[in-house]
Amino acid sequence: MQRIYFDNAATTSLDPEVLEAMMPYLTSKFGNPSSVYSYGRETKMGIEAARKSVAHLLNCAPGELFFTSGGTEGTNTAIRAAIHDLKCQHIITSPIEHHATLHTVEHYASKGIPVSYVQLLPNGHVDLTHLETLLAAHPKSLVTLMHANNEIGNLLKVKKVGELCEKYGAIFHCDMVQTIGHYPIDLEKLNVHFAVASGHKFHGPKGVGILYVNHQVAVTPMLKGGSQERNMRAGTENVYGIVGFAKALELAMEHYERDSAKVLEVRNYMRDRLQQAFPTVTVNGDAGEHCLYTVLNVSFPMTDKLEMLLFNLDIAGICTSGGSACSSGASSVSHVIKALHPTTADTMIPVRFSFSKYNTKEEVDIVIEKLKGMM
Repeated sequence: MQRIYFDNAATTSLDPEVLEAMMPYLTSKFGNPSSVYSYGRETKMGIEAARKSVAHLLNCAPGELFFTSGGTEGTNTAIRAAIHDLKCQHIITSPIEHHATLHTVEHYASKGIPVSYVQLLPNGHVDLTHLETLLAAHPKSLVTLMHANNEIGNLLKVKKVGELCEKYGAIFHCDMVQTIGHYPIDLEKLNVHFAVASGHKFHGPKGVGILYVNHQVAVTPMLKGGSQERNMRAGTENVYGIVGFAKALELAMEHYERDSAKVLEVRNYMRDRLQQAFPTVTVNGDAGEHCLYTVLNVSFPMTDKLEMLLFNLDIAGICTSGGSACSSGASSVSHVIKALHPTTADTMIPVRFSFSKYNTKEEVDIVIEKLKGMM
């Protein structure tokens, strides 16, 4: 049975060129980077070459980048540092953030840190007027908002949010897991204090990411117990993962215009085919130019026949999701969809289709025909 993978916002397949770059560090270049002899020195050189490459591509200083296990670790670290090291006394976030943010914020709320949730516009975008109202009312705040929502794809006006944070003296953490590797990002031009990324979102390896810490802020170590990552994150480095992250980002930026145009064409084709075949389907979020070109989130009206839609798609060899995660074959409405449609969320079956450079219009046609058979 042919399998079709339309869940690239969850993870992407490893690019063969990335695997090729990683292989020496899985075989002959196996030394511990903290060792002083030749085996250690060559792996240490691999890490630092990767750091310089990533810094160049993101237009920041190598010293502002720390390699992590991924977006969740980076987000937890940034929020902790903002509270404990930078003494932020209030947190401003939105109700549609990734759980790595929301659960961490909830933890600090339970410890007495007040939290405000910025309002959303009807199309799911953050209401920047309300954000400014919150910033004016709460000095010394941490603002933690994602660049692109991982479920509906809405893009945040990062530069504008950064300017508001600068105006009111706030610290800004931005989850860029869905945008670094998908757009050219110039951190030098953004008023961002913390940013995070994960390699597996752009055809790199799993288990490796970055935390960007603006040189203007000083934070204490993420993990204690060793001198790795300039005394900031103890533990033997994921050398082959770090090398793979850098190679994946290099390839993504080298082929950005070609690949993004192809992915957008497939995504828009999917949107148009869905709306033609199923007139009652609605698009969640902003499906226009202010949306991540890799993501299409739609809702089918709830019927007895569609109750197990995701499960049936899986049986048909089609990989999609109902949001950031689905714990069973049955559809479950995510917190993002509930925030967008508080009164009607239980009457819809949301499905997120997310695309990569490897997807085709022919795959879209197959999925549409399979869906017709499920209606």
